[in-house]
Amino acid sequence: MEKKIGDYNLIPMSAYIRQAWDLPDTDIKSYSGLTLAYIGDAIYDLVIRTYVVEHGNAPVNKLHKQVVKLVQASAQAKLYHTIKETLTDEEQAVYKRGRNSKSFSSAKKADIIEYRTATGLEALIGYLYLTDQTKRMLDLIQPIFTIVL
Repeated sequence: MEKKIGDYNLIPMSAYIRQAWDLPDTDIKSYSGLTLAYIGDAIYDLVIRTYVVEHGNAPVNKLHKQVVKLVQASAQAKLYHTIKETLTDEEQAVYKRGRNSKSFSSAKKADIIEYRTATGLEALIGYLYLTDQTKRMLDLIQPIFTIVL
């Protein structure tokens, strides 16, 4: 029987991290789109790696190939286009803030539109993570496993 994300009691990791090191509360609106994308990239990668690893032990090279398919900019752009109609106005605004940020780097295997779309998605993931909206974040990421795999 397949479990749905809603079946889990999710704990907001970012809240525990802030509490463990007594980090100050920061207004999330003060973060730039690229800062949100920076943390969002790491969290998205962690979620994807966890999913892949939890589906069975395998050689690291095989795990890496599976993860790369799911984290590359083109896959993230596909995910965004799949979920965009379900985003709230606030989430769409965060996505646009990340997408419209001027970055000094680019993706290795993606065009500029895919890259910016992926950056917007990463900003949204970062925002949801930092605002302790773990369930919503995972609900939005979940379709990637049927889109790409």
